[in-house]
Amino acid sequence: MKKTHSAEFKARLVVEAMRETKTTNQIASENEINPNLLSRWKTEGINGLVWVFRQGTTMVEKERAEYEAKIDELYKQIGKLTTELEWVKKKSMR
Repeated sequence: MKKTHSAEFKARLVVEAMRETKTTNQIASENEINPNLLSRWKTEGINGLVWVFRQGTTMVEKERAEYEAKIDELYKQIGKLTTELEWVKKKSMR
């Protein structure tokens, strides 16, 4: 029967393997998994880091665009309200 491991378990072992304080064989033995499986997880983890950083950049760019759009909208509202205020001031002086 094939055993499934949680993402947290895999991540913990990959981080431990990347620290290189123990060999892959030692980590695999201590956690009762095949060393080849740990090596594969490590490769997948390293390759996944590129995706994480790309997603982070994309999210920051999206948030920046939303922020700038909101600022533009607020400036438009300020301009409109300023114009309306000036109009009301002129009308009240008559």
